[in-house]
Amino acid sequence: MKKIRVAILGASGYTGIELIRLLLNHPLVEICELIANSNADQEIHELYDHLTNFNLPKLKKIDNSDFSKIDVVFGCLPHSTSQQIFKNILSDKNNSHLTIIDLSADFRYDNPANYQKWYDHPHLATELQKQAVYGLSEINRSKIKKARIVACPGCYPTSALLPLIPLLKNNLISANDIIIDSKSGVSGAGRNLKTSNLFCEINNSIKAYSIGKHRHIGEIEQELTKAKNHTVNIEFTPHLLPVNRGIISTIYCKTNDNITINDIKNCLSTTYDDEYFVKLVEHEIALHNVVGSNFSLIAVNQGNCSKSIIITCVIDNLCKGASGQAIQNMNIIFDLDEKLGLEINPLFP
Repeated sequence: MKKIRVAILGASGYTGIELIRLLLNHPLVEICELIANSNADQEIHELYDHLTNFNLPKLKKIDNSDFSKIDVVFGCLPHSTSQQIFKNILSDKNNSHLTIIDLSADFRYDNPANYQKWYDHPHLATELQKQAVYGLSEINRSKIKKARIVACPGCYPTSALLPLIPLLKNNLISANDIIIDSKSGVSGAGRNLKTSNLFCEINNSIKAYSIGKHRHIGEIEQELTKAKNHTVNIEFTPHLLPVNRGIISTIYCKTNDNITINDIKNCLSTTYDDEYFVKLVEHEIALHNVVGSNFSLIAVNQGNCSKSIIITCVIDNLCKGASGQAIQNMNIIFDLDEKLGLEINPLFP
């Protein structure tokens, strides 16, 4: 089979270099363009020594890129940046063949007004938004397969939606009083210099942030509402951990009448039994169970209060929560084995 020719926009950020790491293991992909305006004309190994041994293209500005011979463009740009750039790229008739897989939030919201509400920025490509498919691989596989633009989910939403969507769709839990408590490694904040992310600010500490107003609330509610076919509102609080990568989400919910914990487990087991990357387990789970991999582990426990169920889910925020899921979506679109490029074991210890 002819190799898939790939370009990465925003190649010098964390999700960009994670894509490079994973795609170097993909037997049917050729990395042809690495685009990073702020680091243009440098070799990628000048920024990241761990890529020294690989023959990769030099970083370039987007204005010097030719997409006419590219099959897939991965977008790893900051939010509110991708819309205009992809609008410009796709307006060129020579690029009409392109598949876009965007890792930012710019195409995740079905309704552009909701995007503006949560990101305080008007949507600049509403016509393209109509073509976008929400790229939660295991849930939206059939739609992804036909998509021209795939909007990869956020890292926190991935960890919450994988367990919650099947339970709401099958009417096993109440749509009210869902509480999601998530904790992430610092890489989730990106590579830009921020005082709050300095070593002395993060080390030996943990903090909650964006309480009651985090942007991923709207994204999670949108997808849960579609699953339930009824408005779902949640409480979501993210926390920053003094680790590089990984997310653990603890989800508190109530079962509906006459629903047992075994019903919950059976639903998740049935949903994901044939899935390679998502597994229901009976033991307690930790970040090191998945770090460096595209796996997601889910555990279900009975809560202390009546009808209370406590679900935990772990993913790697850069892999299943971003670049790994993006590659999984590419594999779906090109009718490839979804595991290609992603059969990487978690890093332990």
